Amino acid sequence: MRPLDEKQFVYDAMLAGWSDQQSSRGLAASTIRSRVLTVRRFEAFTAKYPWDWSATDVEDYTTRLKSRTRPASRSTIRAFQTIVRLFCDYLCDGRYEWVMECERRFGRAPQQVCHEWNTTAHLVDYEGRAQRRALTYDELERFLAAADARVESILAQGRKGALAALRDAQIFKTIYAYGLRRAEVVGLDLADLRPNGAAPRFGRFGAVEVRWGKGANGSGPRRRTVLTVPELGWVTEGLAQWVDHARPRFTSEAGMLWPTERGSRVSLRYIDLRFAALRDQLGLPPELSVHALRHTYVTNLIEWGYTEKFVQDQVGHAYASTTAIYTSLGDDYKTRMVTRALARIYGGNDAHSR
Repeated sequence: MRPLDEKQFVYDAMLAGWSDQQSSRGLAASTIRSRVLTVRRFEAFTAKYPWDWSATDVEDYTTRLKSRTRPASRSTIRAFQTIVRLFCDYLCDGRYEWVMECERRFGRAPQQVCHEWNTTAHLVDYEGRAQRRALTYDELERFLAAADARVESILAQGRKGALAALRDAQIFKTIYAYGLRRAEVVGLDLADLRPNGAAPRFGRFGAVEVRWGKGANGSGPRRRTVLTVPELGWVTEGLAQWVDHARPRFTSEAGMLWPTERGSRVSLRYIDLRFAALRDQLGLPPELSVHALRHTYVTNLIEWGYTEKFVQDQVGHAYASTTAIYTSLGDDYKTRMVTRALARIYGGNDAHSR
């Protein structure tokens, strides 16, 4: 029995087979759905099925992405092209017989339409917006102070929400003090706060067990242990206040570290909104996001003299080059390094004045 719409039937079967292949490789369901949606958008733009796609279709769609009111970033364009390339690789692989099937049914076969000469090259390690950076010491101090001041302001006005504001302030301090991503801090439970035998002064907050670290495609969450460093040991006082006194007023149950009034975890969007509100209140650049706190952590550790390997392990980067991208050393640090070099060469504590 032939389907009523044979072309659509074959196209849907192609996407289903590609989804199964990716699932077999261990890719997350959300990743697979996103890739399939990208292919469907491309198909809708071309108004053609895969066996009729050509290299010019990729070029036309890329031009459209770049000419929108808000042009797509270089990394977004490359992601689209990579997904189409992967789909075409699947279709052209003889082990799946789509070439033979399309030739038999339609007299045409799918081909690879993404090539070196019509796709965006990856020329630099970091292609994010240049405005995104680590916070300066002054900006960081002002930001954390504003988060604390919000608690005092709510209390002074006799309004509800002081506990939530205290929680929010401690979340931001924890993100910075341990260099966490948003999803990593949201996923923390009480049981993830651990002592560190080598640093008993921090008590039960000597380390944080991160169970929801960012993993590579198909690998699942990557776990790591982040140690409390002496320069940021002040965070343990706030954690103790939250765990022992504030959190029990939300819930008495063990489990999530940052519960809401409704007993659920705080959301990624909520953290984004709270950060943006404080950022705008202080007049900081709008390009700064919550991730700037993680950048600041990496930068500060390097400035304080921690080795690149230690920093890489703390933040869970697979490659040292990724850690280097996060680092934006301040002028004070650079000045100290030059001063030390001058002293080493010329001698004396006042070498910088010679």
